[in-house]
Amino acid sequence: MKYIQEAFDTNWIAPLGPNINEFENTLQNYIGEDKHVAALNSGTAALHLALILANVQTGDQVICQSMTFSASANPIVYQGASPVFVDSEKDTWNMCPILLEKAIKDSILKGKKPKAIIVVHLYGMPAKIDEIQYLANTYEIALIEDTAEALGASYKGHKCGTFGDFGILSFNGNKIITTSGGGALICKDKLIKEKAIFLATQARDKALHYQHSHIGYNYRMSNILAGIGRGQLEVLDGRIEARRTNFELYKTALSEVSELQVLEEPRGFYSSRWLTCIITTSLDLREKIRLALENENIESRPLWKPMHQQPIFKKYPAYLNGTSDELFEKGLCLPSGSNLSKRDLQWIVSIIKKQV
Repeated sequence: MKYIQEAFDTNWIAPLGPNINEFENTLQNYIGEDKHVAALNSGTAALHLALILANVQTGDQVICQSMTFSASANPIVYQGASPVFVDSEKDTWNMCPILLEKAIKDSILKGKKPKAIIVVHLYGMPAKIDEIQYLANTYEIALIEDTAEALGASYKGHKCGTFGDFGILSFNGNKIITTSGGGALICKDKLIKEKAIFLATQARDKALHYQHSHIGYNYRMSNILAGIGRGQLEVLDGRIEARRTNFELYKTALSEVSELQVLEEPRGFYSSRWLTCIITTSLDLREKIRLALENENIESRPLWKPMHQQPIFKKYPAYLNGTSDELFEKGLCLPSGSNLSKRDLQWIVSIIKKQV
């Protein structure tokens, strides 16, 4: 409220101002690696700008993780490009490096090397970024990290979103911290950040009059929402710790139930545990648990329906191994809010156990 009141008191009710500057600076310091951050009005806007800055154009191909929310894939189509979907591996539920290389090689053989790769750090768990970054570098393809669900997650001590050419953050209302609606683009240098902001503010040329030599977008974050973000960043580490505590309680309480599994962190991986998810032994058991929770007015949801199963994306090529199909069929996202009490979690666990 302090930062929001400052915006009103100083009359910065616009998509620029002190809160935006400080929000970006604090994010840059938190992420590290000498990255630069542009605050935008959504993670989707950030991904769209990343594709534009990676020179993705009509007719190009962009490789995208299939196990994700549709916002990872939609901006590809905004650009008139075609997505190529790649399935997950079982260690992290993220893009499979083996299938990724196959997709790249097949595209090259067909005379159309992909312009970009969009890898997602799903549910706060880092992807196998060493292998994926190696392939992106080897084949000279732009790498975009969709870190919408993984702010604060890291791999070998380095924050997710800092490995690729671009990183994407989301501050939507359902994320670990929120600006109500908002996002950010992580860039490798200041020049690229400035170009992103130029495009995000209707691409207005430097002139006394309104002049435009490029197509621009209304993608900048407002100074008021950035004020919310500044306050939220002050509690980010505590929110991540609360999510990780939720996971540990679920894991311990359900460890004796052989019909249920959780996703463990591989060595060197640090998950923000945005959501705690379980894998059941069947669709029937997943639905039995979900409906039992719903009967108590407790929300849970199936894991993301893979993009290659979505009606709007079925026509596009996909490299599959069955992992994301199985995860969608048997997986369930459990209540994971940072404000859940131990009593809340124990109640949820008791309902789950009764269904097994």
